[in-house]
Amino acid sequence: MIPVIFGCSGHSLTAKERAFFSRVKPAGFILFKRNVADPDQVRALVREMKEAVGRAKVPILVDQEGGRVQRLGPPNWRTYPPMAVFGDMAVKDPTLAASALRLNCRMIADDLRRLGINVDCLPVLDVMRDEADPIVGDRSFSRDPDLVAALGRIAVDALMDGGVLPVIKHLPGHGRATIDSHLALPTIDTPMADMQKTDFVPFKALKDAPFGMTAHIVYSDVDPVQCATLSRLVIGRVIRMTLGFSGLLMSDDLSMKALTGDFGDRTRGAFEAGCDLVLHCNGNMDEMQAIAAASPAAAPPLEKRIASLISQADKVPMADRADIRARYDDLMAKF
Repeated sequence: MIPVIFGCSGHSLTAKERAFFSRVKPAGFILFKRNVADPDQVRALVREMKEAVGRAKVPILVDQEGGRVQRLGPPNWRTYPPMAVFGDMAVKDPTLAASALRLNCRMIADDLRRLGINVDCLPVLDVMRDEADPIVGDRSFSRDPDLVAALGRIAVDALMDGGVLPVIKHLPGHGRATIDSHLALPTIDTPMADMQKTDFVPFKALKDAPFGMTAHIVYSDVDPVQCATLSRLVIGRVIRMTLGFSGLLMSDDLSMKALTGDFGDRTRGAFEAGCDLVLHCNGNMDEMQAIAAASPAAAPPLEKRIASLISQADKVPMADRADIRARYDDLMAKF
């Protein structure tokens, strides 16, 4: 097994993809809208992925946040609100917001489990800021770091109660970035002492989450050269020591334009900096081959840790979906 999470090109694996995944055996997979048609098709694709790597305990990821970032949608799945809705709700009625968010995330988890998807790249723990690029925007719960932390905890616990593993993102904080890292490399010049009081608060509160995702952002007060994904200083001093994050750390997508250089260099840089896993999303075979060639074999403790996390999620009983849906719709009608 290599410690890489790959995407694929379509609704089913091509013969070339199947042969490639069978040979390199990635740690897991991530799905996007291009991979989704209907429930039966998604379930079949998940089965194909597991068969290709020859393992049952495989992380299958998706970005199912609600709002702008929702890979599963109508007509087969409901549209979920962005997380900022629950932050706004919490200002007016904290009890209602907590209950509604918990049920929202339980329904998302139920949607995913019925397809064989066991990891959701949620919640976004970045603190919303008016001057930032809108790439985060209403994906964040709030401008209040303490409220982001409180609602983030509810989301993490609700997903896990539903048998889906959460991924907190984007460590150590994307909220101040004035550039979209999908398009270019942002730099945040804010002193770490100031970020400790704001941006870091939610991540410290959720340091026990099973997975976390890095930000492709330069934090100049710590490392003026390398972005967090490629920085031993940011990952070691900030993410692991200051924030105390103890989960498995994955890179954000290696194909994003914030990163430069060939894919072998990007891959080696992320692992050397301290990422446990790297993520590549677009399904481009040439890029995937370069990443696989630059990846080390996963150490046995990593394989065991991933399998243990998936096993724990699999043991969670399926929810009474009708009851959760009825309670959620009743609460949302009150807001």
